[in-house]
Amino acid sequence: MKLGIIVVLVLIASAFSAHFLLADPGSVLIEFQGTIYKMTVPVLVCIVIALLITIWIIRKIIVAPRRLGETYGRHRAARSGKKLTRGMIEVAEGNLARGEKLLGRAAGTSDSPLFNYLQAARAAHLQGRDERRDEWLRLAYRDAPEAANAVLLTQAEFQIDREHYEQALATLRRLEEDSKNHAHALALMGRLYFQLEDWDALADILPRLGKNTQIKPDVLETWTIRVHKERLDKAADVEVLDHTWKGIVRKLKTDLTLQESYYKGLMRLGLHDRAEKELASALKSDWRGPLVRLFGLAEATDTTKQLKRAEGWLKNHGEDPDLLLAAARLCLRNELWGKARSYLETVISMRPTPEAYQEYGALLTQMGEAEAAADAYRDGLGMVAAGSLPAIPHLDAE
Repeated sequence: MKLGIIVVLVLIASAFSAHFLLADPGSVLIEFQGTIYKMTVPVLVCIVIALLITIWIIRKIIVAPRRLGETYGRHRAARSGKKLTRGMIEVAEGNLARGEKLLGRAAGTSDSPLFNYLQAARAAHLQGRDERRDEWLRLAYRDAPEAANAVLLTQAEFQIDREHYEQALATLRRLEEDSKNHAHALALMGRLYFQLEDWDALADILPRLGKNTQIKPDVLETWTIRVHKERLDKAADVEVLDHTWKGIVRKLKTDLTLQESYYKGLMRLGLHDRAEKELASALKSDWRGPLVRLFGLAEATDTTKQLKRAEGWLKNHGEDPDLLLAAARLCLRNELWGKARSYLETVISMRPTPEAYQEYGALLTQMGEAEAAADAYRDGLGMVAAGSLPAIPHLDAE
C-alpha cells in the first residue's frame, strides 16, 4: 500500500516535470579538464537517476550475502529452538532416549549449545548412561569454557546422585581452585563432608559456610554441633577438652548433645569430682533427664555426699525415673542393697529400660538371686531384641 502510493506520487511528479521540460528542455554546460560537455536538462536528470539506480544495485549486491547469512541464521536458530523444545518435552514425558537425541542434534545448530549439552547429559544420566553423560559434559566444556563452573557443578550433582561422594568432592575442589567461595559449590562441599563424616574438613570450612546464604541456619547449627561433639569425644586430655568447650559459643553450650559429650569427657579423663560438681550446678538451673543419669554415673570421691545430694532432689522430683535410677546407682556404690533394690523396682514399674534391668540384674546377682537375675537380664535384652526372648530351658543332666 505504501509502495503503491509512492509510485503514484513519483509518476505524477514525473508527468509534471516532463511537461515543463518538453516545453523548454534547456541546456547544461559542464567543463571538465578543458573539455565542455553540453546536454539538455532531461538528459542530465536521466544520467543522475541512472547513477543513483546503479549505486543502489551495487549496494544491494554487496549486502546480499550478509542478509542471506542473517536469514539463514534466523532459520537455523528457529529450527534449533524447535528441536530443543521438542527434546525437553520428550524428556519431561519420560522419552529419555529420544529427548537426548533431539537435544544433541539441536546443539549442533545452536549458537549457544551449552544448555543443549547440559540437558542431554541430564537425559543420559537419568537413563544410567554415565559414559554418554560425561561425553555431553565434555562437549559442553569444550564449546563453552567460560561456563566451566556450571559444567562442574552439574557433574558434581550427578556424582552425588550416584553416591560417588569422593568423586563429587574432587570435582568441587577443582571448581573451588578457580572460584573461591562459590556459594553453591561450598554448600555442596559442606553436605558431602557431613555425609562422609570428615569432621576436620567440615570444621575448616564452617567459618565460610556461616556467610553462605544457601545454607539454612538450622542445618549450619546441626553441622557445627556435630563438629564440636566429635572434638569433645576425641579430646585426649583435659587441656584439649577445656579448650574445645571454651571455643563453643554460649548459645550452643546449652545444647544437650554437647553437654553430654563434655561431661562424659570429664569422666572419661578421670575428673569425676569435677564432673559431679558441674553437673549439680547445671541441674540446679536446668533440670534435664540425660544429665541426671550422668550424675548417677559420676564416681565422685565422696559417694555418701553425692547420694545425699541426689536424695535431696527426690523431694521435688520424686517421680522422675532418671533421678531414681541415678539414686539406685549411687546406693549400689555405697553398698545399700535394699535401698538400691527399692529404687530400681520403682524405676522398672514406671519406665522400664534396658539399663535399669541391667542394674537390677547385677544387684540380684550380688544378692545371690541367680534365677531372678536371669529373668531381669532376659527382660532387658528383650527390649533391645527384635522380639521377646524365651526363657532359657534347663539343660538335661546327661
